Amino acid sequence: MRCQQMIMEAPKVYSRGLLTWLLALQLVCTWSGAQGQDLQVVQPPGPLSVSAGETLTLNCDLIGRSPPGGVRWHKGSDRKQPPIYSDLEAYSSRATRIYNVSQTDFSIRLSNIRPEDAGTYYCVKYRAGSPETEYRSGAGTEVSVIATPSQPSISGPTSRVESGTSATFNCTSDRFSPREIRVTWLKGMSWIKAPKPIVLPEGESISYQVRSTAEVPLTKDDVKSQLICQIDHETLQSPLQEVFRLGEILRVPPRVQLETKPLNPIQLNVSVTISCSAEGFYPNDIGLVLFGNNNNKSEIGTAESVTENRDGTFTRRSSLEVEATEERNHSVFICQVKHNSLATINATTMLIIRATAGESGSFGQKPEDKRIIIIIAVVCSLLVILVVAVIYLIRARHNKGKDPTSVRLHESEKTSGGTNQDPDPNNVTYADLNFDKTPKKSPHQGVEPSPQSEYASIQTAQPAANNENVTYADLDMVHLSKAPKRPAPRPEEASSEYASVQVQGK
Repeated sequence: MRCQQMIMEAPKVYSRGLLTWLLALQLVCTWSGAQGQDLQVVQPPGPLSVSAGETLTLNCDLIGRSPPGGVRWHKGSDRKQPPIYSDLEAYSSRATRIYNVSQTDFSIRLSNIRPEDAGTYYCVKYRAGSPETEYRSGAGTEVSVIATPSQPSISGPTSRVESGTSATFNCTSDRFSPREIRVTWLKGMSWIKAPKPIVLPEGESISYQVRSTAEVPLTKDDVKSQLICQIDHETLQSPLQEVFRLGEILRVPPRVQLETKPLNPIQLNVSVTISCSAEGFYPNDIGLVLFGNNNNKSEIGTAESVTENRDGTFTRRSSLEVEATEERNHSVFICQVKHNSLATINATTMLIIRATAGESGSFGQKPEDKRIIIIIAVVCSLLVILVVAVIYLIRARHNKGKDPTSVRLHESEKTSGGTNQDPDPNNVTYADLNFDKTPKKSPHQGVEPSPQSEYASIQTAQPAANNENVTYADLDMVHLSKAPKRPAPRPEEASSEYASVQVQGK
């Protein structure tokens, strides 16, 4: 009769695993009817799954005669641990009995389930005594907790990382169950490839934790970029995300420029602006100093406030105005920039001042430079004079060694008739001139031809009958041997050299 009542009330007690529990209860009732007085503790075997934060219902029925004593619920097989429920005394405010007046139904509810509540629960009947002893125990009900992952957490480098390199980031989440989980990394809208995440512990557990590592490349454009760690789990209706601003660990070094306006060379007595700028740096903690030395007098530029650029980087400038006086020529200006933890950056520039129109072209030159220029000019002048003298001596020596060897006179005479006719080639007068290179001797000595003597022969022919009389003078250079008498040279020899002058006769 009692078994029939419990079967009828079963849907009101617990709905999950109802069919299994009813079959077990039917078998126990049948067996207990055959055995009579033996007590049985009936529990649904499970496994029961419950989401974290929900309420868990554990069913327990006593069938048969039971001795005096209480009933307790234990998690696990260790009876030395405090029970989660006792009908004699309260142990936990989370556990409450469903039917307080029933002598056979000891089902309980456990509220606000947590991942650590996963395990096997036993309904135990104790025999009264001092102390009480265990009389009968149920087979146990296995409970698994479906736990959602905790909000992911991202950790990055402990110090800033310079653009152009990579940084390592870790994403962690815990207290989830079951074990399967997926972790995704995104930089803005782009996916970042990462190794498979590590889930601990490796064996079975009531809850797990995950850790994923990603190597993220950084650029100067990542000042406003966001790194996202996304967690997907079967207990989640939508993924969990954690956002990390890359600007928190990024460092972009400045671009330092030092310039003058107007540009070098600068005209005398013109106002000059020396400006130093540090551009495109991040974060905004920067020191910038512009200074120059003028006759042991230090000059400091005026620094402007840091301004933010559209991409999230910053810019800072400092400027100094001076007059382009003669004493400032070749003066040096220095800009020092100290950004974050980077080494100091030094930039230098020099003023080059030139003279105005009408002033000396040597303006701005130092005295030692003038002396050097004068010395170079003197040396160059001496070298030029020396070269000219050498060339003159060489030409003079060359001209001295040259003697005229022959002269040819060609005279063309006009005929008395006044009419022009073709000259007769046979009407030629040759003149032989003998030049002796030997030293002159006294008139009383005989003249003997020298083997190295040169002469020119003049040969005269009868003029033609025409009106033109042409006289030729052939100067033929011939080396004479010592002979008593020299025959007349033949005119127009192939080897002779001569010059002819034609004279027109009257």
